[in-house]
Amino acid sequence: MLILSPQALATYVKDEREKQKLSQTQLAERVGLRQKTISDFENGPHKTRIETIFKILAALNQQIHVTKTEGAQSSSWKEEW
Repeated sequence: MLILSPQALATYVKDEREKQKLSQTQLAERVGLRQKTISDFENGPHKTRIETIFKILAALNQQIHVTKTEGAQSSSWKEEW
């Protein structure tokens, strides 16, 4: 799946969690996080620490793969850092 934004990642993670029939609490318990942390990520992913994202993905048996954009000469990122 191609994910191009924090919100798209959060939506994917939520869908995967629900597909695995896990509540936010059950997912949080797998990695030692609070249920609120899972909720915060699903509803406001831009505020989530990268370490937390990796913990959530690992608990769902998911990985991130980074690939180069084909044919792109310049960045299409529009948000300010």
